[in-house]
Amino acid sequence: MNIADLEKSLSSDYLKNEMVGLMARLYPICRSITGKGFRESLNIIDDYVSLSVVEVPTGTDVYDWKVPKEWNIKDAYVKNSKGKRVIDFQKSNLHVVGYSVPIHKTVSLSELKQHLITLPEHPDWIPYRTSYYKEHWGFCMSYNEMMQLEEDDYEVHIDSELKEGHLTYGECYLKGQTSKEILLSCHACHPSLCNDNVSGMVLVALLGKYLRSINNYYSIRIIIIPATIGAITWLAMNEGCVTKIKHGLVVSCVGDPGKTTYKRSRIGNAEIDRAVEHVLKHSGDEYHIMNFSPYGYDERQFCSPGFNLPVGSLQRTPYGRYPEYHTSADNCDFVRPEYLYDSFKKYLSVINVLENNRTYLNTNPKCEPQLGKRGLYDSVGGQSDKIIDQMAILWVLNYSDGTHTLLDIAEKSGMEFCLVSDAANALIKNRLIVASEETR
Repeated sequence: MNIADLEKSLSSDYLKNEMVGLMARLYPICRSITGKGFRESLNIIDDYVSLSVVEVPTGTDVYDWKVPKEWNIKDAYVKNSKGKRVIDFQKSNLHVVGYSVPIHKTVSLSELKQHLITLPEHPDWIPYRTSYYKEHWGFCMSYNEMMQLEEDDYEVHIDSELKEGHLTYGECYLKGQTSKEILLSCHACHPSLCNDNVSGMVLVALLGKYLRSINNYYSIRIIIIPATIGAITWLAMNEGCVTKIKHGLVVSCVGDPGKTTYKRSRIGNAEIDRAVEHVLKHSGDEYHIMNFSPYGYDERQFCSPGFNLPVGSLQRTPYGRYPEYHTSADNCDFVRPEYLYDSFKKYLSVINVLENNRTYLNTNPKCEPQLGKRGLYDSVGGQSDKIIDQMAILWVLNYSDGTHTLLDIAEKSGMEFCLVSDAANALIKNRLIVASEETR
């Protein structure tokens, strides 16, 4: 099976149900850049696509960084003098500032408020905050609930552990006909935030599940990592083989109702940039293209000048540009299966372009060959819905000169890549074009 056949065979209802089921399993877990929650998430994803899990010890030098201590948490709360939990980690894992050090003490309301974070502009939402590299403790809660706190003595308890351990990441490698790779990178270090980035985990898990059934040209590497430090660590551990990465996408925020957004690689006009923009142009949906900037998710690590890999970021609404971002409102009601499924389809379409973007040579380059005697003209003549197929054949014949790829031809003709690719396949069967020297 090739990827075009895979696209046609997938049932949208079945896939959406799979997405909802996996989302429901991953969403409740308290994840961070290290720890048991991250490993538990990898174990769940392993049910869909086989993962190799790598553990990198605390203190390992990774370029200008060190792998941090491992953080785990069992429980946390703030109780009033009547013993009532006014903040309860068991109700929402966003209540605790990520990487909070353990504490158990009684404090006044004024001291407690020094360690509280709220969102007055969204008074019913709980914010998400972390303190990875400065030892600190704190709680997040809704502004309205904070305003209800009375003068009292409060028992503060964070049952956490910060000690020598490991940073964990998972990898799935789908071997292709070549060792050249398509990289799909997904961060999985946030707790109960559904769009950022349970949606990304769901998408890469199901991409991996279905892509392993195809006979692909490129090898596909999926990495599930903590944001920033995870990408830095992965690059440090794999520097010797990153030259195999020919195309890459960072997968994040793919389930919200906003229009699809693509952030170009640092290169700007790499094949991955052109492939994504082509797919979006012909999708029939609104979309937005952003130039590369050194701020965002892990594309900024892969595109750092020492690597400058062709890695972009394909998402829906970008990080920080929707009100629910990094709050309790980024929940399973906010992420809808129809939008996540749409993102999944667009990813498949991009990979399809990359897989089939080859260069050919016309075997009959002097004038047009007679298409009718080969059944390539009469079979489509007079059918208005097929005229574009005939035009695609003419475009492919004319530009199969060993210097133009099928994506080049699709861009020049204004046609969708799949039409150009189908025309090329028809011409190959009739020996009117042949693959040129390996150019991918």
